[in-house]
Amino acid sequence: MSGGKRLRKPAAAKPARKPEAKTIAKPAEPAMDVAVGRRIRDLRRVRRFSLETVAARTSLSIGFLSQIERGLSSPSLRVLATLADVLGVGIAALFGASPNSDGASDQVVTRGLQRPELKLWRTGVSKQLLSPAGADNRLNLFLVHLEPGGSTGDELYTHDGEEAGLVLEGEMMLTVDTETWSLKSGDSFRFASRRPHRFSNPADDTKAVVLWVNCVTGAG
Repeated sequence: MSGGKRLRKPAAAKPARKPEAKTIAKPAEPAMDVAVGRRIRDLRRVRRFSLETVAARTSLSIGFLSQIERGLSSPSLRVLATLADVLGVGIAALFGASPNSDGASDQVVTRGLQRPELKLWRTGVSKQLLSPAGADNRLNLFLVHLEPGGSTGDELYTHDGEEAGLVLEGEMMLTVDTETWSLKSGDSFRFASRRPHRFSNPADDTKAVVLWVNCVTGAG
């Protein structure tokens, strides 16, 4: 009709957009457990130790050791240090290059992007190996990251060697024997690893970073 208002046709409804599926990244932690377990198994076989022998020397059950070697259990730093001790190596031998009968390393330099890392994701502790990897290396340099609340556990532990370090960031609580210290950025330490010890990050929201040196002194 002339002079009347022209009615617009209702716009066609747009089809509802389907929500985009979120890509969920698979956690890398289980892969880390598998890799560490394989290294422990390889070292044990190179030494020609049975699971029964390792279990007797570590006071860990055969079943638990088997789970660690198969990557079904994430061991604590205390357990890894105990296993490395029995296998006659430093903890650095548990990550980096696969061990063999000649575990010494001729490498001199480790590039920043080539650092092997041992991430103990259940306890909030990770260790980057700054020195060249090798199963028979006696002196190893690490960059240790402690997440807020990260800890080696309530139980003190011992292993072969000596260790020293420098707190670069944050705060770390260090217990050796019956004494505990609060170490902050710029503080350093040294002690024989046969003395019972543990360490942790007491902060709720701040990471601690420690430059750490381990020296294996035993014959292996």
